[in-house]
Amino acid sequence: MDITGASAIVTGGASGLGEATSRLLTERGAKVVVLDMNEEKGNALATELGGAFCKADVTNTDDVIAAVETAKELGPLRVLVNCAGIGWATRTIGKDGQYSSAHDLDVFRKVVEVNLIGTFNCIRLAATAMSQTPELEDGERGAIVNTASLAAFEGQIGQASYSASKGGVVGMTLPIARDLSAVGIRVNTIAPGFIDTPIYGAGEGSEAFKERLSKDTLFPKRFGKAGEFATLALELITNSYINAETIRIDSGSRMQPK
Repeated sequence: MDITGASAIVTGGASGLGEATSRLLTERGAKVVVLDMNEEKGNALATELGGAFCKADVTNTDDVIAAVETAKELGPLRVLVNCAGIGWATRTIGKDGQYSSAHDLDVFRKVVEVNLIGTFNCIRLAATAMSQTPELEDGERGAIVNTASLAAFEGQIGQASYSASKGGVVGMTLPIARDLSAVGIRVNTIAPGFIDTPIYGAGEGSEAFKERLSKDTLFPKRFGKAGEFATLALELITNSYINAETIRIDSGSRMQPK
């Protein structure tokens, strides 16, 4: 699929995986709407790329519709990349045997709300707009890329909420692809392993932590780069024969319990 002159929405687009994807899509000729909660970074990146910034909560319908409408002003909306997400590490029960120390249910709901329901909210609204764009070759109108995680398959200790949310993203990929096939929209999901993004922090402690995690990688023995995620996202967008897939990008990692 040719994305030259098309518009694209990247959620969580101001940093990490989203920033790298926003940059690469722009290089390939798309007009990018950076959807993020961070106004300073979002505005700066959108200005640099010649796109637009929308401060938006992915779980808020009005916010997402506003971003979709902004994208339509830049060009026909053909691309959505869902990178927005949050993480949380809490064990299911506490050590003292008290009900009060069990995993906070509101935290569990929040992680699922942002990572799973927020992803679906963006899909349903962006796809509605895509369904009205002119057809390309083979009747194609657009492509959607979601972000899951290795935690969807090999969640570690304390990752119950995160794994549930990302497992849900994997689980809905095929049925949504089937739904949207009727209007020429493809849907794929990327499940990243350890990718070097700001989520791991900075400094000596952060580097030591990343070095320990890198031991679970197969080859190459390092964290992935945000740009490597972005090139895979671009392939899933432009290669019109890839649909309904979840693809791991992890150097062959298999996450250990902790």
